[in-house]
This record gives sequence, C-alpha cells and structure tokens, in this order.
Amino acid sequence: MIPIYLRLFLKKLVSLEEIEFEFVFHDVQKLNELALENKLDIIKVSYAHYFSIMQDYQVLNSGGAMGFGVGPLLISQKKYLPNDNLSDLKIAIPGKQTTAHFLLNFFQPHFKNKIEYSFENIEQAILNQEVDAGVIIHENRFTYLEKGLNKIIDLGEYWESQTQLPIPLGCIAIKNTLDFELKKSINYLIKKSIDIAHKNKSESSDFIRCHAQEMRDDVMKSHIQLYVNDFSKDIGPIGKAAVSKLYEAITHLTLTDSIYVI
Repeated sequence: MIPIYLRLFLKKLVSLEEIEFEFVFHDVQKLNELALENKLDIIKVSYAHYFSIMQDYQVLNSGGAMGFGVGPLLISQKKYLPNDNLSDLKIAIPGKQTTAHFLLNFFQPHFKNKIEYSFENIEQAILNQEVDAGVIIHENRFTYLEKGLNKIIDLGEYWESQTQLPIPLGCIAIKNTLDFELKKSINYLIKKSIDIAHKNKSESSDFIRCHAQEMRDDVMKSHIQLYVNDFSKDIGPIGKAAVSKLYEAITHLTLTDSIYVI
C-alpha cells in the first residue's frame, strides 16, 4: 500500500519548503530492484534488502513499516502445522529481496522450491494450486481466511519470539550524497505528514483507495491501523535494535546457508 503521507505531499497539506518531489509507484520487489540501480534519491525498500544498498543509502527515522504483530503469514489451502515437514512445499514469495522472504528463511532455511509472485497474486496462486503455500504481506493478511486459506505460521510472531523485538519490514532510504540538512528536512516532513494524516483521515482515503490492492474500506482501515504506528514516526532505540538484530540474522543465514541469498 502507498504510504498515507504521500497524499498530503501531493495535496500540499504539508509545506514542502521549496523541495520538489516526483513520485514513482511500484510494488515492493520492483522498488528493491530499482534501489540497486542507485538512481532514485529517496526510495522505500525492504529492510532486509537495505543492507545490500547501504553503501549508497541511509535509513530515515520516519516513514518506515515496523512493529509488533505486523509480520507476513505463511498460508496454504491444505492444513499444515509449523513443525510438519514443509521443506518440499512449493512456496510463493513476494520477492526474493523482501523482508518476508528473509522471515521465511529465518523460520526454516531449507525450503527447496520458492517462486516469486507479485504480492497481490499469491492468494490466487494457492487457490489455483500453482503452489502449495505462500507468504502473504500487506492487506492480504486480512482477507485470506475469507478465501478458505489456512495459516501455517505467523512469521512475524516467530521473529518476535526469537528476538523480543519488533519486525523491521520496510524503510525509507535516502541517498548518502544528499545534503545533510536536506535529509533532515525530508525526515521532518514525513514525520509531520503522518501526524497530519492521523488528524485528517478523510484527506488520504481517496488516494489510498486508488492505489490499494484490496479496495474494501474495512480492510484498508485495518491495514493502516496495524502498519502506521509510533515506529512510523520515529523508529527510536528499540527500532534501531531491531534493525541491528535483522542485520545480524541475515549475516548469519548468508554465511551458514547457501540456499538463502539476499
């Protein structure tokens, strides 16, 4: 889903302080791929992918997606338990560079057959029996039960149980080469816009509806309530600890298991 503060930028409800923005909209995996090209000044990427681009970008404290109870779900049509032998399942993932993919490997690094799908197509791929299971993100966590699908495990809950830290899903990355004061201003504008969005929800609803994959108002409301939280305004010390733990876990998986590659 598009960050709600972008609507406020576009409608100029937040003063841009003479900063001009050009917006480019893509799904999470495409954004991760674009980040490797180092062409965009500011870009939203998966936290798990950030460590591949940190020589060119740094993370803003505001505008990211992080929290407790916000993690991806591993789902299927057939009922499985987390401790079943799942390694031979054909699993749809929303992109190999996503935090969702990392969390799947953090839970079980020996899945042998993973196929990339755009995140909004994963539920249907399971229903069509193209895959045995899939990792769903974003608003799909609010709709899969209605489609007769079953949760195998909440990958975010597994992360929390192992780390006692929030789940770092996505962040706003900004080019290292930009002026420091400019970076501070942009971070401030994002934080301010989130505050304004909370006070003026109607200003964002139409824009969100245009860009959301799931159009129902109740689902969009649930999505925003879950993913836009205090960590969105400032990740703070706990959030920074979570990012450090993520880096540590990714480094460990990369070094010890050739199956997992960012």
